Amino acid sequence: MTTTRHDIGRIAPPAPRPAWRVPSSWPQVLIYAGAVAVLLMWWHGTRSVTGLDGWLTEAGRVTGLMAGYGCAVLVALMARIPALERGVGTDRLARWHAMGGRYTVCLACAHALLIIWGYAVTSRTDVVHQTVTIVFDYPEMIKGTLGFLLLVGVGVTSARAARRRLRYETWYYLHFATYLAIYLAFWHALADGAQFAGTTWAKAAWYALYGGVAVVLVFFRFVMPVVRGLRHDLRVAAVHAEAPGVVSIYMTGRHLDEFGARPGQFFRWRFLASGLWWAANPYSLSEPVRGGRMRITVKAAGDHSAALFRLRPGTRVWAEGPYGGFTGTRPHHDRALLLAGGVGITPLRALFETLPGDVVLLYKARRPEDLALRDELDAIAAARGARVHYFVSEPAGYSLPLTGGALHGLVPDIRHRDVYLCGPSGMTDAALAALKQAGVRRRHIRHESFEF
Repeated sequence: MTTTRHDIGRIAPPAPRPAWRVPSSWPQVLIYAGAVAVLLMWWHGTRSVTGLDGWLTEAGRVTGLMAGYGCAVLVALMARIPALERGVGTDRLARWHAMGGRYTVCLACAHALLIIWGYAVTSRTDVVHQTVTIVFDYPEMIKGTLGFLLLVGVGVTSARAARRRLRYETWYYLHFATYLAIYLAFWHALADGAQFAGTTWAKAAWYALYGGVAVVLVFFRFVMPVVRGLRHDLRVAAVHAEAPGVVSIYMTGRHLDEFGARPGQFFRWRFLASGLWWAANPYSLSEPVRGGRMRITVKAAGDHSAALFRLRPGTRVWAEGPYGGFTGTRPHHDRALLLAGGVGITPLRALFETLPGDVVLLYKARRPEDLALRDELDAIAAARGARVHYFVSEPAGYSLPLTGGALHGLVPDIRHRDVYLCGPSGMTDAALAALKQAGVRRRHIRHESFEF
């Protein structure tokens, strides 16, 4: 592997120009407003509801409309809109997407069951016979059924228990079936939905909703990466071993300041090399962008990340981003505590160098040799007069119990600091509980999750 030297100055690089960001409450208000609009569309197209069959059928229509609306929202949340990613934060958007996915799959299941049951009561037949009739005799229903089955399948594979058993790359590609499911369900809704029959404005609204989401998705996820890739000509410059199973990848290119990347943010990186070009995986910047250089630090945690260790200088790279709200903007205090676990040090290393005021870094790893970037952290601490504490699980005498008392003992003024937390899920869960015990307010904690 190629190695390179690390140069750390005493003066942090200039902050990028401010970028417009969506306030985190706006998307929620917009989502709820859209849901109300969909309910009003159903109300406008429904004359009356009488009898068991009527209540079942209309409940099925409502849940179907809401499931269709939910599909559009799910895609929009993951369209990688920069202003939304900065204002809300990518990890929060991912949580909204996961929660919305569960609701949408449940609504789709309720829609199918209620419609079949309601039609069976109306025609006075059993649900099996009615299911066959609906699937094979109604227009676009074979498409709708395939879309429904695909959506449920994606929902099952996205459940936490299933995700643990799947490689990230496998899950990533299975997730693409969502687009096909939504496409098939879209035509079924227009062909069979009572609210769209003979109602031009309702069809126009549905076309506008799905068309707008499709344009945004294609632009930000496909067009922009290609345009930026050609403009910035980003290429691998060097690969440097940092710790067992951890490497830093240095990249150089043109006009990198135009990205407007802030310390703590991440990009989705697509390396145009054999076996890697098909996936864009998220990795945080492990140092501020300097001139024509960017750097990420990666731990081998799967096939994709392990393959990065074999990258050769000159490999072309496409970068999508920057994403995430894990930055030093809008602080509550003039001092900060950084709490890192394992390779979670990567965004915190960039913040350690650039955050103003008094900064303390606590860094946990399994063994001393797993403390990646330690020389750089020591150099930063010496240059800015900051404190850095290292803790390891082995040997046990150098471990840090994640309790409120232990954190307060190390940082007595912890209640008057902004806390930046990044690490594996088990460690971050324990740290959040310890910070609460130490009296740190939840709104003063910035948390970056590894799980998307």
